[in-house]
Formats: sequence, C-alpha cells, structure tokens
Amino acid sequence: MSVLRSRENPRVRHWQRLVRDARARRSERRALIEGAHLVAAYLEQVGRPQALLVSEDGSRRGEIELLTRRAAIEPVLLSNSLFRSIADTEAPTGIAAEIELRDSGHRLEDSPCCVFLDGIQDSGNVGTILRSAAAFGVRDVVLAKGCADPWSPKALRAGMGGHFALSLTETEDLLAAIERFGGKAICTVARGGTPVHDLNLSGRLGWIFGSEGQGVSEALVARATHCATIPMAGGTESLNVAVTAAICLYEARRQLSRGGVPS
Repeated sequence: MSVLRSRENPRVRHWQRLVRDARARRSERRALIEGAHLVAAYLEQVGRPQALLVSEDGSRRGEIELLTRRAAIEPVLLSNSLFRSIADTEAPTGIAAEIELRDSGHRLEDSPCCVFLDGIQDSGNVGTILRSAAAFGVRDVVLAKGCADPWSPKALRAGMGGHFALSLTETEDLLAAIERFGGKAICTVARGGTPVHDLNLSGRLGWIFGSEGQGVSEALVARATHCATIPMAGGTESLNVAVTAAICLYEARRQLSRGGVPS
C-alpha cells in the first residue's frame, strides 16, 4: 500500500478543514473523528465510515489493525508527519475516520426525552453533556445557535462516543423546538427552583440547560413547566453545567426505575 505524504493533496486539505473549521463541517455534513476509542464506538453504533485514515506507526499496532478489519474499508495510509498535521491531539494514536453527519429522521414530537442546550459555549461541556445524555437513555439533543459545535474535536473527545447514540440538531429557534417537542419542559436554575429529587420526572421530559455564565434565557424559563434546582451546601454558588446535566439525567433515570416516583 502506498503512503500518502503530500500536504497539498486535496483529500488531506479536506480532512484538515473538517478538523479546524466548524463551517466546513456544517456545510459538508462531515466530521473527522480521531483515536481508537471513537473509531471503535462509531463502527459499533453506526457502521462503516466514509474514509479511514491510518498513520505508518498506527498500521503496526494490533488494535488499529483489528479496527481496520472491522471497518471493511481500505484505509488511507499517511506518513506519520502528515497524520500529525491533520490530528488535533498532541500524541495521536494513529487512526482517524471521516464520518457523515446524517439526519436521524427523528421527530421531536415522538421523542420520549430530549435535552435542549441554550448558549453553552464550552466544547468540553457540550461533549460531556452528550456523553451523559447517551448514558442515561436520552435520544435527542437540540442545540441553540451560540452553542459550541458538537462535532469539534474537543467536543468529540469529551463525548467519548456518546454522539453516535444520539440525534443531534442545531436550531436558530430553541423555543420553537421546545414547543414542537410538547412534553414537560424542565429548566435548571441555580437557586429558587424545586429540588430536582422532589419533581415528578415521569412522562416525556425536555431538559433545558443554560450557558455557563448566564444560565437559561428568560424566555425559556418562562416557557418551562418546572424550574429545577440541585440543593448544595452553603457557600457553593453553582455547579458546572455538565455536572448539573448529569445529576438531573441520573435522577430522571432513577425515578424511571422506581416507576416515576420522586424521593
């Protein structure tokens, strides 16, 4: 197999754009995932990628050889230096994949549980919320304009494969998406809401999580069926939004296992 070495190659430039440019990801409906864990998760939950990239050193690793066989696609072999020019990590493991960002075809009206993200700008927080959403059985996540790109390398790493179990939608009008969902809409507030463990979290739930600094917008708070607060010890101002999301989604899952009964 020949080794690709030129940085001027059109495919190499394409992959570099997918890593570095959110606009390219959105317009082309493609992303690049990097690392053995993410590639394995994609193969397990979605299937064959559009392209598989392997570095010279990576091609000698047993784990990557197995992933290449599972992918059932001829890999593109890159020189180590060329692979590093594409990779977003400082010490790349030697495998990446180009994937298609497909529309799931899910209707929000039919979703049993949805997460709505309002202005969350940190990619790590977005990815961690997606990881928790997938872990606790959420099917749909809707991100408002102003949120970090969920398909950025940092968000993908934080998501640890959770992206591939979810339907992700970006919207200009989060309020309209919540109206279309139509179930209970529960927003989280730092103080003054109902303790989350006292809420009845049965039925179709739409969780609204707000930005790290400003929280949920006033319009969305006004639309919410309930405002939820996580009780904390004195002297603690607030929780990180990704931690808040994990606690709330866990509580909903816990109640579901008990027949929808609050504590």
